[in-house]
Order: sequence, then structure tokens, then C-alpha cells
Amino acid sequence: MAQQAIVHAENSYVQFLSDITKGSEKVVISLLDDTGSEELPKFNYIPNNIIYQNANVNISLDRVADEGCCSDCLGNCLSLTFPCACSQETGGEFAYTREGLLKEKFLEACIAMKIKPQPYHFVYCQECPIYKGSEHMPEECKGHLVRKFIKECWRKCGCDMQCGNRVVQRGLRCKLQVFLTQEGKGWGIRTLEDLPKGCFVCEYVGEILTNAELYERVLHKSSKDRHTYPVTLDADWGSERVLKDDEALCLDATYNGNIARFINHRCFDANLIDIPVEVEIPDRHYYHIRVEQVWNGMKRRIIAEQVMELSAEGRDVSGGGSSSSDFIQMTHLSHPNQ
Repeated sequence: MAQQAIVHAENSYVQFLSDITKGSEKVVISLLDDTGSEELPKFNYIPNNIIYQNANVNISLDRVADEGCCSDCLGNCLSLTFPCACSQETGGEFAYTREGLLKEKFLEACIAMKIKPQPYHFVYCQECPIYKGSEHMPEECKGHLVRKFIKECWRKCGCDMQCGNRVVQRGLRCKLQVFLTQEGKGWGIRTLEDLPKGCFVCEYVGEILTNAELYERVLHKSSKDRHTYPVTLDADWGSERVLKDDEALCLDATYNGNIARFINHRCFDANLIDIPVEVEIPDRHYYHIRVEQVWNGMKRRIIAEQVMELSAEGRDVSGGGSSSSDFIQMTHLSHPNQ
């Protein structure tokens, strides 16, 4: 990861890294600070989530039921006359189009649930894992937003890796850049190419921690660590009344993560949204976080050089760190009137 510095004037220079991924992604991701005023981010780039220590992430073929996969499929499941078993989670039809974009109806439902959640969209824990072990235990859980999931085909399925229902698994493909923002938001990301509505932008990647581990990490973090990047994987906590400590998980990209750690949040008119994706584990204590392009003013696409920001949840439901509704499969949005 070579750094280049171009001198402009006395005590002023451009900082440029040609590829922060160190060759671990299918595309190159550069970093640019055209003021030379910011310390370069210190973290280890990883393209896939990795367990920190105690998280119970049991990935095995045996845990995927025969009726929960499409072992008889061949090639591309999206070309079938009738959708296979992997479409059951999304109402018997796939969430993706043949072009690899999220279908408009599914995306709009996710946006509505994220931006304007209704009371019945929330579930409440008997013993909230976010606060367990904390000195500031509230009287009751503040609630967790139940999310719509995408279920992708996986290794027990008969289709190949080019199947249209394996978008997140194929990894990052958009041309993106990390840059120093001019609005005082620190580092951010922008696209270097036009992106259509519903386009998969990137996955949120980090260390898989239990909430207890995250609490200890935040408690003992160094004063030099100005920012932390945790995301609680609580999109399906409503399926169980009480979770074991090693099953209440989160992702933390503070020390090990990917480009998604640089995405800023925006309360209104954001152009990215997060959507949870089930791939390997059916119980959803662990899942993937897809970031999607959603909307941008009066255009149905994000144009090249545009800053990309994630939609903030319509209600604060987390006590520390971010809710899973703050980051998941990151998808490009588009204005509904476009």
C-alpha cells in the first residue's frame, strides 16, 4: 500500500494511497487527502468478517436444512420459470433483478421501514444484551427494529457462483474512493462511477464480537482512539426472548474492517441504505450487512464523484454503538419520484 505525496506549497501536500485494500478486493480503492491535514487512518483492511474471540458463529452445511436450500438447481436460479426454495424468505420471488439490482418494491419497503418505522416494527428483550454487564442498565429494553432479510444461495445449493442470487458473496465491485470531506465529517467515501438505484455498493465488514466483548473494548479503549465503528446484529432478535451472551453479536470495524467503516450517516436525503443478508447461518445470530444505493435528489442514480452517506434510522433504539439498522447490506437509493 504505497503512499505518494505531491508537494503544493510550503507545509502543504496531498496524501494519496493507491489501494487501501492491499490487493484483497476485486477492485482498487484509493484514498485521497488533498489538504494534507489529516492523519492517515490506522486500521487493518479485511475483505471478510472475522471472529474476534468468543462469538458463537457455527457455520456448517449440516445446519442448513434441505428445504432451506436449492440443491437441485443448476446455473443461475434467477433464470428458472419458478423461483427455488431460496426465494421463500422474500415471499416466493427473488429480491434481485437479473441485472443484479434490488427490486424496486422490496427496496421501497426496506426504506419505509428504516426511515419511518411503525411501533409494531420493534421488538423488546426481556434482558437486553446491549446493556447486560453495563453499569447503566435501563429499566427496560429500548427496542430493536425487525428488518426484512434477503436470503442468498450458498454452498449447499446446486447453482454456481455466478447465480443472480449470490450478489454479496461475490464481493465489492464498485469503483470507490476514501477521501477527506470538506464539511468537518472526517473521512468519507465517494463513487468514481455512476451507480444505478438498487446497486450493491459494499458489505459492512469487521470483527465479530459478543456485546459483552464490545462493552469491554469500549470501556478500555485508548484516548487516542477518537472513533469506534460498532454495529449490533439485532435485526432478528425478536425471534428469541432471551439470547445467550455468545449469541448476541455485533461487528466492529475499529481495528479491522473494510471501506464501509468510512461511510458517514445522514438523517435526511441519504443515498445509501443497509439491508441484512442471510447466507451461511439460518438462525441469524450472525448475518451479512449489505450497503445499497437508494436515492439521490431528483436522479435515479448516484453520479461519479458524489459523496455517499448512509440513511440514519428513524428512531434511536441503541444504547451504545449502532443498531444493525445503522449498517447492513449497503444499497444505493433513488428518490421515489424519479
